[in-house]
Amino acid sequence: MFEWLLEIDKKLLFTLNHSHTPLFDWLMWQFSGILMWLPLYAFIIYLLVKKFKEKALLVILIVIFAIGIADYTSVHLFKEVFKRLRPCHNPLIMDSIILVKDYCGGKYGFISSHASNSFALAGISSLLLRKKYFTIIIFLWAILVSISRVYLGVHYPSDIMAGALWGSVIGFLLYKICKYISCANNGKSKN
Repeated sequence: MFEWLLEIDKKLLFTLNHSHTPLFDWLMWQFSGILMWLPLYAFIIYLLVKKFKEKALLVILIVIFAIGIADYTSVHLFKEVFKRLRPCHNPLIMDSIILVKDYCGGKYGFISSHASNSFALAGISSLLLRKKYFTIIIFLWAILVSISRVYLGVHYPSDIMAGALWGSVIGFLLYKICKYISCANNGKSKN
C-alpha cells in the first residue's frame, strides 16, 4: 500500500514538473518567492487593522507568530526528523526533474515550509477576518504557492499536502489562542 502511494506521489510530481513552458517557469518562480506577495501581505495587515483597531498590533503579532511556528516546526519537527530527500536531490529521480534557474533548495523536503507557512497564514487570517471572498482568495493563494513548489521540482505532492495540513493546524491553534486571550473579539471584552 505504501509503495502504491509513493508511486502516485511520483507520478503527480512528474505530471506537474514536466509541464514546463517559459511563461509557467516565470510564473511559478514568482509564486514561490516573497516579493510578488508583498501587496497581499500589506492588504491582510490593512484588513486586520481595519477590523481589530486598537487590538490590531496584537493580532498581527499572533499571525506573524503562527507563520514563524509553522516555519520553525516544518524544519525542526519534520525535515530534520524524516530526512526525506527533495525530488531534485533524490539520486533515483533527480535526472528526471526539470529545475528552474538550477534551484533545488535544501537537502530535505518533508514537509514543505512554503505550504506550511502559506496555510498557517491562510488559516489564521481567514478565521480572524471571517469574509467569504477573502477566505476563497487566501486559500487559492496558499494552493498556488504550494503547487509552484512541485512544479519547480523541489517537493513531492505529499510534502505539500502534509505542509498544508500542518500549517492549517498551526493557524487554527493560534487563532484559538488569540480568541482565548481576547485579541480576536473586535475590541469587546470577554463576559
